[in-house]
Amino acid sequence: MLILASQSATRKALLADAGLRFEPSPAQIDERGLEAEVLGKGGDAPAVARRLAEAKAVAVSTSRAGVVIGADQVLASDGELLHKPADLDAAARQLDRLAGRTHHLHAGIALARAGRLLWSSTESAALTMRRFDAAEREQVLALEGPEVLASVGAYRLEGASIRLFERIEGDYFTILGLPLLPLLAALRQHAPETLSQ
Repeated sequence: MLILASQSATRKALLADAGLRFEPSPAQIDERGLEAEVLGKGGDAPAVARRLAEAKAVAVSTSRAGVVIGADQVLASDGELLHKPADLDAAARQLDRLAGRTHHLHAGIALARAGRLLWSSTESAALTMRRFDAAEREQVLALEGPEVLASVGAYRLEGASIRLFERIEGDYFTILGLPLLPLLAALRQHAPETLSQ
């Protein structure tokens, strides 16, 4: 059995579209505590993303039989990690902060079984937002609605937020928070039975 340690609608859709049968089972971990631990040991944003994905996969695999996919995404801008906005006002402030600049998304991905880590990786992408005015920002947020609150960047490339971007460098699936090609390769190596269910 394949288990996704997440309730992310985007991650669930990506796995389903890839023809994988799975069950969602969100992990309960102290994300900010783990982030502080990694950074306190000199780790960087990609290391935080990887550690969070590993922790989620291992945590769920201790109570669920099967192979567990853990995933997490970290946004780094000018050396600072940004998190999901609490509300649309916070989303507007976050978008203003990213306007006219390049930021990086780091997506951690991991596989675990029976409390043991099988594999993990981190993929990264660079995204540049163009400069935009408040009216453009508000129009995009009105079109997107509260769905942007589920994103560390307060945007969705698969939605109207794409209007705010100037350049994107990196894998699309990584940007959406689930590096699908490395994950499929890892499943072929560590759990090929999950691809034939």
